[in-house]
Amino acid sequence: MDLLNYAFMQRALIAAALVGITAPAIGTYLVQRRQAVMGDGLGHVAMTGVALGFLLNTSPVWMATLVAVVGAVGMELIRSRGRTSGDVALAMLFYGGLAGGVMIINLAPNGSTTNLVSAMFGSITTVAPEDVTAMLILAAFVIAVTIGLRRQLFAVCQDEEFAKVTGLPVRALNLLLAVTAAVTVTVAMRIVGLLLVSAMMVIPVAAAQRVTRGFAATLGLAIAISLAVSLGGTAATYYVDVPSGATIVLIAIGVFLATTALSAPLARRRANAARAAEEVCTRDDVKVRAAS
Repeated sequence: MDLLNYAFMQRALIAAALVGITAPAIGTYLVQRRQAVMGDGLGHVAMTGVALGFLLNTSPVWMATLVAVVGAVGMELIRSRGRTSGDVALAMLFYGGLAGGVMIINLAPNGSTTNLVSAMFGSITTVAPEDVTAMLILAAFVIAVTIGLRRQLFAVCQDEEFAKVTGLPVRALNLLLAVTAAVTVTVAMRIVGLLLVSAMMVIPVAAAQRVTRGFAATLGLAIAISLAVSLGGTAATYYVDVPSGATIVLIAIGVFLATTALSAPLARRRANAARAAEEVCTRDDVKVRAAS
């Protein structure tokens, strides 16, 4: 594999692996609580952070993380209030972030619209050594939260009222989940792009749900699918010279269609097995009653 001979491809594959693990790790919880589009909104907000990074001559990844975290906290506070005007406020936050990014990048002396486009849709050649370090730190945080607090986060995503009754700090966990989603967005920025990262949070999870039962099985399979898709798409980008983000997402959609096709016969097999088990139980019940 000659692609491993190049330092930029080594960095790109490491970044792709981090994206493959972190995106569905947080995406499983977002899908569970029907907030699948949250990553898309955070990607818009993070655009301002990227542009600020170029304007202030600092790391775009860290600046995007900071801005996305602030945006995520704002989104969660708006959501928790549950007012009708919340949708309007969120829309203003999303599109204000995108417009702010475009405006600021034009003011940055070392920035250009090309930099912004790379952040929006991903590019394997933009992964610098310092980006890999930042992504490793951020990915470690995401994994620690999503795996270490999986029981608590699952309880909150499943039923907030029940979680409150059991004594869980629901508001703190909701804020932590939002912040973790924001961090994941910036982890995926270099490979998938800010505008496509939401797809990697949702599509592998949706594909896994077609053939699995239970939260743990879905999480494990979603990460496996996402990891394979991210690495495969990044490698394909090197050989075919196509955009990395679009390639990875299209492959993920292909996997989703394949699992959808497999889910129908699996569902029939499970239904037949359940029906057969019910018939056996019915016969045994009849025999017991006849014997008594």
